[in-house]
Amino acid sequence: MEKRTLGNDLSISAIGLGCMGMSEFYGPRDDSESLHVLARAVELGIDFFDTADMYGSHHNEELIGSFLALHKPQVRVATKFGIVRNPGEYKRSLDNSASYARKACEASLRRLGVEQIDLYYVHRINPEQPIEETIDGLAQLVKAGKIARIGLCEVSAETLRRAHAVHPITAVQTEYSLWTRDVERDVLPTCRELGIGFVPYSPLGRGFLTGRFQDTADFSEGDFRPNLPRFTKEAIGTNRRIAEVIADMARHKACSPAQLSLAWLLSKGPDIVPIPGTKQLRYIEENATAAQITLSAQEQQQLETATARLPVMGERYTSEGMKGVNA
Repeated sequence: MEKRTLGNDLSISAIGLGCMGMSEFYGPRDDSESLHVLARAVELGIDFFDTADMYGSHHNEELIGSFLALHKPQVRVATKFGIVRNPGEYKRSLDNSASYARKACEASLRRLGVEQIDLYYVHRINPEQPIEETIDGLAQLVKAGKIARIGLCEVSAETLRRAHAVHPITAVQTEYSLWTRDVERDVLPTCRELGIGFVPYSPLGRGFLTGRFQDTADFSEGDFRPNLPRFTKEAIGTNRRIAEVIADMARHKACSPAQLSLAWLLSKGPDIVPIPGTKQLRYIEENATAAQITLSAQEQQQLETATARLPVMGERYTSEGMKGVNA
């Protein structure tokens, strides 16, 4: 698979793997199947795995750690800290303090079974804690060799500039897809000005852009998506039109809607590395193949125009989930 570089030196596959759903939020988990998916991802050339300490109350890092025990030389890992949740609860608080970062980092290192984290993100920004103090604390972890690089998630352009002035930021991770393009206004241009890579999460709209979900009944038990504003019964009826536009162009392109959506993101610049999440073999194979699809400038413009003229109903998260977004 094609390689791309985040920041100055993080060379990774053009498409990464979001691992959150293997542990939480998207229905029942199956560790055995997830380990097969991780192994298949590596076989397909995907060498960038994304996790966080809060996914499944540490389960996701432990799962990745069990895989890394045999495959560490083949994989770069990004994890995150800053969201504090009680097991089984969606309610969260945010802690970006240097002391909490040190504690969280040590715990992530143990669970992952590594001596250094390749990319360590602030998962959400607490606006009541100065970003300069947070980054200074993370810079100390870099000096200690605990983390190799610093990243930020769902950050505003202004906060990103302040953070980068303290220590180089390697990557920004924010939701970005054909139905969530807010980052194009300020955040993505700022990343490019500063030489910071960009990692879109939920590049398939949490699966919605693939056309799989036509009704709230399509979700399995334990799936959190029906609780999100864009996935209510009324919203799905409206938002389905975007998925239909993507599906129509995908048919003409002889690829799947998922592949077209990922190919579009890849066409937006060589500094972009999307991390579609899956816990099923058929989808990891489908997603990996998207790196072989190219879009002409005309096709890119046609897709953007057709989707942009359709309304998107609903916020990305509930008010609880929006804590720290664009902070």
